Amino acid sequence: MTEMLANSVLLPQPSIFLPFSSSRSSRSIRRTPLVMVKASAKPSDSVSVSTKSKSKSSDAVFTAPAGFKPPEPKRFAVKPGKLLDVLGAAIGVLLRLGTGVFVSGYSASFVSKDAIPADQYALRIGGITVKETSTLGPRPEKLIEIYEFEGYVREMVTVLDLDILYFPCPRGSPNFRPMVNQMGGKQQFPYMVDPNTGVSMYESDGIIKYLSEKYGDGTVPLSLSLGPLTAITAGLATIGRLGKGNLYTPAKLPPKPLVFWAYEGSPFCKLVREVLVELELPHIQRSCARGSPKRQELLMKAGHFQVPYLEDPNTGVNMFESAEIIEYLKQTYAA
Repeated sequence: MTEMLANSVLLPQPSIFLPFSSSRSSRSIRRTPLVMVKASAKPSDSVSVSTKSKSKSSDAVFTAPAGFKPPEPKRFAVKPGKLLDVLGAAIGVLLRLGTGVFVSGYSASFVSKDAIPADQYALRIGGITVKETSTLGPRPEKLIEIYEFEGYVREMVTVLDLDILYFPCPRGSPNFRPMVNQMGGKQQFPYMVDPNTGVSMYESDGIIKYLSEKYGDGTVPLSLSLGPLTAITAGLATIGRLGKGNLYTPAKLPPKPLVFWAYEGSPFCKLVREVLVELELPHIQRSCARGSPKRQELLMKAGHFQVPYLEDPNTGVNMFESAEIIEYLKQTYAA
């Protein structure tokens, strides 16, 4: 049953029309940072973003590119000419030991093909059916906000199966970097704001520890608990992409965050995420790694499970296929 409540607090952050949905509960929350903030029950509901340093283009009306038609999903298909991109992104997954592929407490078991109804998500390969489960910790009522670019905190977010409102802060970007300085006193990334507890903090390792204790069982995967070695391997993991996702590409700021169904252990998702960051596009990431109950949610919503999947409330476009999503984002938002 959906529980509705209202609450208001003061937080030094951008004014946002915040949505939230979880597999366990949905709540509608209203809080007041510098201006009133409303939260709706579903991430695909109306969401608006504004910034103190709002760009002129943020008032623009956005439409899908002329003649645009969302592509049909093709499982594990790689668009011609994009194989090296996918392989480069996959190198990072291997160097990070697959962290971000599975949700915490993941387990899998073989079952008969009739054990899981056809309208229920399951891993089906040929005549083999695999039932996947996981163990989730407490779910936050309000979206946690993270300001970052190319950071490994995203791996812990995926492990915990959290939905996050990301404000990308690539080098040279004009909108959200100054906000971090206003909120925390310095431009350092990542920076996390948890409106559920009032906690705001810098430092990747500290954020990972906090999230694991608050929204998990306190366990941090080995690959995320090695201190400087974690940072080194995370840096090496970007080599295959030659620094993609680090530098700002001039873009028009949309009024509403995009909704991005993805998980950090997928090279296809990583390619799209890089472009979302480079264009400084705020987005709600709905994490759905192996074992996530949100795989069933996407199956019911789109009639098919495949990631990445993008919902753009600014244009009404919903689409699969990483290469086509990237083309769409650049055509729609690049200045």
